[in-house]
Amino acid sequence: MAAPFSKQVLLSIRKEEMLRAGHRVGVAVSGGADSVALLRLLLDLRAEIGIVLSAVHFNHKLRGKASDKDEAFVAGLAEKFGLTLHIGHADVAGKAKQEKRNLEDAARRSRYAFFKKLTDGGLVDVVATAHTADDQAETVLAHILRGTGLAGLAGIHPVTKDGIVRPLLEVRREELRKYLRAKRQAWREDATNKDTLRQRARMRKKLLPLLEKEFNPGVVEHLGNLGDLALRDEDYLSTAAQLRCDEVTRIEDGIRCIPARDLALSFPESVTSRMIRILVQNERANEGELSVRHVETVRELARKGENGKVLQLPGGVDVRRADDWLFFLPRNGSGGKKREQIHFEYAIAFHGDGDVNVAVKEIGCVIRFRSIDWHNAQRETIKKGWAVLDRDKLQGALTLRSLRQGDRMRPVGHRGEHKLKRLLNERRISRWEREGWPVLEDGKNIVWARGFVAAEFAATRETRNVILVSEEKA
Repeated sequence: MAAPFSKQVLLSIRKEEMLRAGHRVGVAVSGGADSVALLRLLLDLRAEIGIVLSAVHFNHKLRGKASDKDEAFVAGLAEKFGLTLHIGHADVAGKAKQEKRNLEDAARRSRYAFFKKLTDGGLVDVVATAHTADDQAETVLAHILRGTGLAGLAGIHPVTKDGIVRPLLEVRREELRKYLRAKRQAWREDATNKDTLRQRARMRKKLLPLLEKEFNPGVVEHLGNLGDLALRDEDYLSTAAQLRCDEVTRIEDGIRCIPARDLALSFPESVTSRMIRILVQNERANEGELSVRHVETVRELARKGENGKVLQLPGGVDVRRADDWLFFLPRNGSGGKKREQIHFEYAIAFHGDGDVNVAVKEIGCVIRFRSIDWHNAQRETIKKGWAVLDRDKLQGALTLRSLRQGDRMRPVGHRGEHKLKRLLNERRISRWEREGWPVLEDGKNIVWARGFVAAEFAATRETRNVILVSEEKA
């Protein structure tokens, strides 16, 4: 191997801080030229870097005997160089059919799940894959043709959070073949790589050569540079979005929420769109791609959405508006974390005049009931937010309980009886905020509900004995 070529790979490794002394590196070897070259390069560099190598092979079972011969070839390389070999298998065709995915996507998911199993299990610290400058150019170009944002332009990342490193992203595929020929190292050819019915193969065999010949011979390098620049900008904006989310989001009753203004006006769209993606990702119960249109509908809900409106997003996530807040939560019945409904019931018993304090742990508050004689002096001391009931009009034992379907009452200021559901709608109380809404009944009638006093039980000028109802956080 020529010295400059080896140094180029070593510089890439050090620039991205991919590997360090003591790292146990699993080299993903399919048997193809790129991965075999990666193995040989890291064997050449392992003493200088101070790493411990093993070989990793995943058999997708897609090419019958050819797949098994690939596995045997990699096993032979591992034995030749005295390396531990980690092998994974999967019926990718069956998995693709079951999950309704294309073969390429199913193969990639199965392969990376195996790599993660190795890193999570402590068998290796990182897995090195043999993606090249050509792979990067193909990926960026494919994303451009499909339609993408900055994240898609970033292409293949040199280092990922899941322990994947890619030392060859600045190396051309043809250089690797020259390197292998100089070493007289054989490799396996995958016939499917030449199948131009596949988009990636068409780009490799037709589109990129055309662009290099007819437009710009440096197109692969330029697409790679575009990906590198996009990755840097994406990292900055994603970090800014995560920091902002950490600052302004909070948890209410187990639900993540954020002020609507922070997604509507406070920050540039480049940051708020990423905040939305982060918030949705935190609650995703299953797979589903969030499109630009989905993000924009959330921004629109933040700007001028009506109270109580719900957006259903891919991945089993709902976004709900409640007053000036947006709530992000898993959708019930979609495989997400289904919230249990809140139920409670407490008997209220007075012994003469005095206080009864009920700690309602289910909704995190204390509701206080105070029975007193009612006269003008006391009427002047009633605090805002307290409810005043005429005790002599109550017809039975008092029970404090949670709201039930069909509950009705005629509040002060209303001519007729209404369902509490309607009254809460008029107060713009969202559906999930109503869970555990406290209600007081006297055995026959609802005499009080949070925010409402039944007109026929409200204190008047003739009232002599009252019950004061107040509430505070526990």
